[in-house]
Amino acid sequence: MTTTNIKHVQKKSALARPLAVLLAVASRPSGLVGLILVTFHLLLAVVSPAITPYDFKEMSPQLTLVGPSFEHWFGTDNLGRDVFTRTMLGGRQALLVTTIGTVFAITWGGLLGVLLGLVGGRLDELLMRLVDAFLCLPWILVLLLIVVIVGFGPSVMILTLGFFFGVPVIRMARAATHDVVALDFVTAARARGESRSTIVGRELLPNVLDVLLVEGAMRWSWMLLTFSSLSFLGFGVAPPTPDWGLMISNARGYISIAWWAALAPIVALSSLIIGINMFSDALAKALGIDRAQKAPV
Repeated sequence: MTTTNIKHVQKKSALARPLAVLLAVASRPSGLVGLILVTFHLLLAVVSPAITPYDFKEMSPQLTLVGPSFEHWFGTDNLGRDVFTRTMLGGRQALLVTTIGTVFAITWGGLLGVLLGLVGGRLDELLMRLVDAFLCLPWILVLLLIVVIVGFGPSVMILTLGFFFGVPVIRMARAATHDVVALDFVTAARARGESRSTIVGRELLPNVLDVLLVEGAMRWSWMLLTFSSLSFLGFGVAPPTPDWGLMISNARGYISIAWWAALAPIVALSSLIIGINMFSDALAKALGIDRAQKAPV
């Protein structure tokens, strides 16, 4: 077999399992709905700048708080801006920040958790007690404090949210590692004198990756809610950039007379969160992950 053929077979085998998992997720009604919702929002975030009917910054004082119509499908807000346009664009910043933030959280939290599960001993106990103490903090207040001091640009939000949501991942990765580290192939790797980094990379991470994927999907939905909450409080996205949380905050003062300005972003955010949760539940079942299992202390 030639080198080209070998690479082709390896590529096909590398794609076979992800495709099989996606098919298993889509075979469940809830998983299919979740996959459709998540895919729809991701595609919308990419193509929305090219298909929106109006400029999201365009203000028309004469069209303030106009109800849904053929010209403005979701009506207009208190500044006369098209709600449909702003709703279509409202998930771009949130998806960008939280997607990168989730990858960052799963990467650093997963690696540290796996390493602690392998090493054990006093270092493991000390760091886990620090994790427990950190998880007792009122997250939203600490996040607000950091954002007020440092600022709330995209890079700051990615690092801050990625750090905060990576801490719980340490416990989950450590718990999954405890189930693997006592198996024969890990014992054999230790007997061969392989380094800890090699054991983590070759033996442990491939066997806890499924757990990390499911955990990442759940953290993604929670991070989206947190980011939208910060935007609702005025510490997420700076106006006039459209954002669902900010749109809901701006519309709450006149919701009794212009309900459409708040309803559109609420439905958009809710559908995305529901889609991610349905997808993550189906993903856990497809991978055989028990999400109810508690991490050891």
